[in-house]
Amino acid sequence: MVPVSAVRLEILTGAALEAALPELARLRIAVFRDWPYLYDGDLSYEEAYLQSYRNSQEAIVVGAFDSGTLVGASTGTPLADHAEDFATAFAGSGFDLNAVFYCAESVLLAPYRGQGLGHGFFDARESHARARGYSVSAFCSVLRPSDHPMRSKNYAPLDPFWRRRGYAPLAGVVARFSWKDLDSACATDKSLQFWARDLTATP
Repeated sequence: MVPVSAVRLEILTGAALEAALPELARLRIAVFRDWPYLYDGDLSYEEAYLQSYRNSQEAIVVGAFDSGTLVGASTGTPLADHAEDFATAFAGSGFDLNAVFYCAESVLLAPYRGQGLGHGFFDARESHARARGYSVSAFCSVLRPSDHPMRSKNYAPLDPFWRRRGYAPLAGVVARFSWKDLDSACATDKSLQFWARDLTATP
């Protein structure tokens, strides 16, 4: 574990956000190889995926820097910017997609985990969302069977952390995405459960 006292969290938007995207892509590939995502990533896919952050005027990247090196990051955009991806998941849920800010991912190298940076990531994104008039913050997490053969014995689910921050799973709001697992020859569909919290309430 690396002490995080020297780690600086920096909010990146505009040109600074775009400059950080190549390193963010490399972080996503490295961190999401682990359980539960098992993502066999490649930079060409990442370039296409991260294009949405270039296109969104209200996107945010919260970078964690250790001596100038990006060791972690979290991202967010208005959910409406991903309407095509999430319309089916939210159909019939009663949510106005225009009121929801989507906290897309948090990736942090293992030596820096468990020291509070996760709260910093959420604090920054939620503050960004409130300042722009969003009343709901949401994210999604992949659903994997508990008996999956590649499940890590040391994996600690993040559900308690998310609940302490005021998030709860949204019944029936499940998205479908496809990516290639480390042990697969091709991409397969995955189910991702949405969680959300009311940004006007104190957790």
